[in-house]
Amino acid sequence: MIFEITNQVRVTDFKEGRKWYETLLNKEPDFIPHDGFVEWEIIPGFWLQVAEGTPSEASGPLRLGVTDIIAERDRLVKELGIEEFEIYSRDEVSAKWGSFTDSWGNRLGLFEYLDKKEENDRIKSIFRV
Repeated sequence: MIFEITNQVRVTDFKEGRKWYETLLNKEPDFIPHDGFVEWEIIPGFWLQVAEGTPSEASGPLRLGVTDIIAERDRLVKELGIEEFEIYSRDEVSAKWGSFTDSWGNRLGLFEYLDKKEENDRIKSIFRV
């Protein structure tokens, strides 16, 4: 039985990497077990780890679900200086999405449900609200 998930990205400059991910996630880390390693619980049971080290090539992207992809992209462009990325959609896909990289080459992305009822149902089921 799988009950929890972790995903790790590595950054060569840990101090800057931590700051970058704090801005991306809009919060301080939830867990700091030792130097060069921090974790955030993104949603219940899903942890993002940032570790000092050499980034893995060709991994990802780790896509984060958001309720307004354009507003979130604009915030990241402004606050993190990432390049404005294209947002895609297809008729047969129930979400729109876009990808970008952090300052160390880790591939990340965002997605937004097109059906807002489905989005609200997912949020309620994940957060049990």
